[in-house]
Amino acid sequence: MNSEPRNFSHLDLLAVVSQSGPTVTFFDALTHERLAVLDVPAQPHELCFDPARRRLYCAGTYVAGYYHAHQGRARDLTVIDVDTLEIVTVVDLGPDHAPHGLALDAERDRLYVSVEATDTEPGGVVVLDAETLDRITRIPVMADGPHWFAVSPDGRRGWSTNKEAPFISVLDLERDEFAGRISVPGSEGLAVSPDGRYVHVAAPKGDFGSPPAARPGIRVIEAATGEVVRTLPTEGVVFPVHTTVAGLVLAGELRMATDDGGALGTQTDGVLTVYAPETFEVVGQVPVGRFPLTITSSPDGATGYVANVLSSTVTVVDLREMRVVTTLEVERAGEAGAHGLAYIPAAR
Repeated sequence: MNSEPRNFSHLDLLAVVSQSGPTVTFFDALTHERLAVLDVPAQPHELCFDPARRRLYCAGTYVAGYYHAHQGRARDLTVIDVDTLEIVTVVDLGPDHAPHGLALDAERDRLYVSVEATDTEPGGVVVLDAETLDRITRIPVMADGPHWFAVSPDGRRGWSTNKEAPFISVLDLERDEFAGRISVPGSEGLAVSPDGRYVHVAAPKGDFGSPPAARPGIRVIEAATGEVVRTLPTEGVVFPVHTTVAGLVLAGELRMATDDGGALGTQTDGVLTVYAPETFEVVGQVPVGRFPLTITSSPDGATGYVANVLSSTVTVVDLREMRVVTTLEVERAGEAGAHGLAYIPAAR
């Protein structure tokens, strides 16, 4: 007799990518029990939850390897049913390739996927209809390697970080066109404040085996003007940046093994630095695993989750008491482990 299909719709879930798994692991977000491990196509990177359809989108970036050190670019967008934890379909993003960042505009039912440059076009953002997953258009970002992408709360503007390019890209999402550049010395993660007033960008990009190109920190950009109004200095290079529903700014700082930046793979345990909204004062620091790469938080803003790719762990942080609650282990097959994260509230 066949067993009844499992249904997880009554649970809050935390989904975690293992880059070398290649898998997505699902935990009970409240008890931290591991519930399921789902095999996905090679080199998954980031995740994005679609609450209207209860889908999870997973970007498959390379056949193997890393940015600038890979064995071929993939072009997969895996679509997962978050109630049954099964793959619904895999969308081929071709002719584009190497999808990285994902962002959803729930108001206009659009899914944005950042993709690397091709032989004929600069890097860009592929725009999909979130209902049908059909391609609507492609917006160039005028740089080779767009990674993280974020959308304003009203869905009118988008911002892309571009690794080594000396700017982040501003996109007009009403006209589906490139709208300008904001100068930064290379960039990693970014996040938009809940009210849409600020864009927070980690800069410069992480260089391994050489000192940072500029003093590391978070560039605070006023969204309306595109001006960098403040820099929040950090001790280490920052990769992920996240804002909670309460406006806290969360930054994942790397700690390097040597003063010259440390070769990739030699990083020590990192630090989560938390800044207050508006004043941007440091309100706490919490130790996390090796090479924090992605951050998310619970819908109430009380709990933060930091994926650490080299230790292949997720550090669960109480953001009210600024303490580590627990550390989740994520299985991996190679050096790169825990990467993208998504919090999935139970169906109401």
